Amino acid sequence: MSLVLAGAVVAGGCAAPSESSAAAPSKAARVVSVDKVSDRIRDVVIDSPSVGKARVRLLLPIGFEADSHRRWPVLYLLHGADDPDTYKCWTRSTDVAALTAGLPLLVVMPEGGTKGYYSDWFNEGHGGPPAWETFHLLELLQVLERDWRASDHRAVAGLSMGGLGAMLYAAHSPHLFRAAVSFSGVLDTLRTSDWQFPPELWGNRTQQAKIWRQHNPTDRAADLRGISLFVSYGNGNPGPLDATGTSTSAVGGQIERRLAPGNAAFVRRLGELGIPAEIDAYGPGIHNWPYWQRELHRALPGIMRALQT
Repeated sequence: MSLVLAGAVVAGGCAAPSESSAAAPSKAARVVSVDKVSDRIRDVVIDSPSVGKARVRLLLPIGFEADSHRRWPVLYLLHGADDPDTYKCWTRSTDVAALTAGLPLLVVMPEGGTKGYYSDWFNEGHGGPPAWETFHLLELLQVLERDWRASDHRAVAGLSMGGLGAMLYAAHSPHLFRAAVSFSGVLDTLRTSDWQFPPELWGNRTQQAKIWRQHNPTDRAADLRGISLFVSYGNGNPGPLDATGTSTSAVGGQIERRLAPGNAAFVRRLGELGIPAEIDAYGPGIHNWPYWQRELHRALPGIMRALQT
């Protein structure tokens, strides 16, 4: 069932979500439709000046419609790169619906581009679009608070590219988040010299070095002080949840091995700064969904504690 909300708009006159983001858009984001997928799942389409047409999957708490005045804590779940399902992948590949069924929690799974990197793109100094950070932390946030009774108790979690997004969003806008979680994330972008970041994203590594540092979680670790943190990653070797000898295990192992040093560097930096974090460097395990589901189960109690304080 699709409900068209032609008159719903989001004001774009607020301040940008961070010092690294582009200025707030002059136009307004507009909610185009809401599709009821199931009793708890809604797919929302938003026409955004920051990114164009964007989709967001919402997982509503049980009792959402019975209490029209209650506001709900929010968990953003961010997807990784190159997943064609983007906003659908968390409900496709994990048991997040069952896991959160008894919790007072609004789960928000936004589209972030197949390689959007949760950033407002540099584009040779012209800025976005795409401007994913502005969309997620300004436009979408307003939609959630206005239409879906979201409270200001927020957490953000993500896998791979989404882990980068989770830590960047929390570091850039620490006033917005009480918890930040990364599963196999890209947490030291300056160590990934062989990673294929588009040149339009943050510019040239040398000429735009300041922008690169602004978008490197390890460089921004100090800004995470006071936020509940959870970081998990494997070493890329076959682990207990892997089917060995498959193309998935080979590619997933290679990706996790490439990301592990950056995760370790990020964790070391937190330690140097005296910033507490829950770390699960679980050793054997590749870059694949069974591990991220397991780690979501492990991270969720800490997320809920942070949201309820």
